[in-house]
Amino acid sequence: MTVNRRISVAPMMDWTDRHDRYFLRQISRHTLLYTEMVTTGAILHGGVDRHLRYNDAEHPVALQLGGSDPDDLARACGIANEYAYDEINLNCGCPSDRVQNGAFGACLMATPDIVANCVKSMISASDAPVTVKNRIGIDDQEDYPSLKRFTETVAEAGCKTFIVHARKAWLKGLSPKENREVPPLKYELVYQLKQEFP
Repeated sequence: MTVNRRISVAPMMDWTDRHDRYFLRQISRHTLLYTEMVTTGAILHGGVDRHLRYNDAEHPVALQLGGSDPDDLARACGIANEYAYDEINLNCGCPSDRVQNGAFGACLMATPDIVANCVKSMISASDAPVTVKNRIGIDDQEDYPSLKRFTETVAEAGCKTFIVHARKAWLKGLSPKENREVPPLKYELVYQLKQEFP
């Protein structure tokens, strides 16, 4: 299935569950819907069906994974294959303390080589395309060369699609809610990235 990315409903913890996605599908037939971020631990050690089940009417639907261990991510993708998602997305954009304590989300932007290894493992195990959700930077890292280096490294591992949040993530000092408004969006960095990586 070719996924139309013109409009997507972003993943939101505690909001974009299967009930919300089913409701949203009634409003729009072609919008790409994302699951809430599901951690590899929840899939490997929890109630798989509770986290991965959805209604076929939700297609196109992407599973967003949180994790930083390539083997665990590959195993989670293998399990997700049974649910036939249209895309598997690796979260490298969530700034919450809880996510950082698990060593995934936006803090992964500081380690593009780890993200590249994760993506390679995911691609080798997934029947669906693997994408990455990331920010333009983290904390004091907001320069274009850092964003470009992250993108190049992960693209070389096989990722063809990046979903870029045009705001940097503050990993300390702001709540995720505050980080939705501060600092300002910098679309120009995303436009520059898109020109170099069409």
